[in-house]
Amino acid sequence: MELSVYNIAGKDTGKKVTLSDEVFGIVPNEHVVYLDVKQYLANQRQGTHKAKERAEVSRSTRKIKKQKGTGGARAGSMKSPLMKGGGRIFGPRPRDYHFKLNKKVKSLARQSALAAKAQSGDIAVLDTVSFDTPKTKAYLAMLKALSLDNTKSLLILNEVDKNVVLSGRNVPKTKVSNAADVNTYDLVNASKLLITVDAIQKIESTFNK
Repeated sequence: MELSVYNIAGKDTGKKVTLSDEVFGIVPNEHVVYLDVKQYLANQRQGTHKAKERAEVSRSTRKIKKQKGTGGARAGSMKSPLMKGGGRIFGPRPRDYHFKLNKKVKSLARQSALAAKAQSGDIAVLDTVSFDTPKTKAYLAMLKALSLDNTKSLLILNEVDKNVVLSGRNVPKTKVSNAADVNTYDLVNASKLLITVDAIQKIESTFNK
C-alpha cells in the first residue's frame, strides 16, 4: 500500500511511502483487539468502590419491636438492609480488575488495529512534525491544514518530542504518542492516525523482529 507524504502545512511533498503488507496488510483480528481494549480499560479502574454492609453500619442492635402481635413482619436490628440507614445488600467491595494477556496477543491486537486503519484509509503520513516552542496555536493550525480540526486524531511520532506533546496536550479530541508506546485502545479510539515516516519505519521494524 502506497501513501502520499504531507507536511504540517497540509501540502503534498511529492514523496511516497510504502506500507509493509506484513504489518498493514494482514486481515484484522477483531477478537484480540476487543481483548486488548478490554484489558486496557480494566487496568484503568482503581477498584476502590465500597459500600457499608450490615456488619459495618454503626446502629443499635436492639430489637425494635416485639416478635408477635403487631400484625406486621418480624423486625430486629436497625442495621437491617430493609431499614432506612441500614446496611446495603451485596454492596460493592474493593477489587482488582487487572487481568493478563499474552504478549503475542497484544502484539497481534496492535497490528490488527493498524491494519484496519490502513485498509479503511484512515492513515495520513507526515514528513516530520516539530515546533520550535510549545504552542497550541501551531498544533491547531496543523490539524486545520490537514482538515482534522473536528476529527478525533492520534499523532504517532518516532520519539517523544516535548514541544509537540505540550502543544497538543490541551487540544480536545487529539493525542500525541510515540511508536514504541502506542497502544491498541488509542489506535481504535482515534478516527484518523497521523504517522511520521520515521514512526512507520520503527513500527514495521518492531513487528518484523
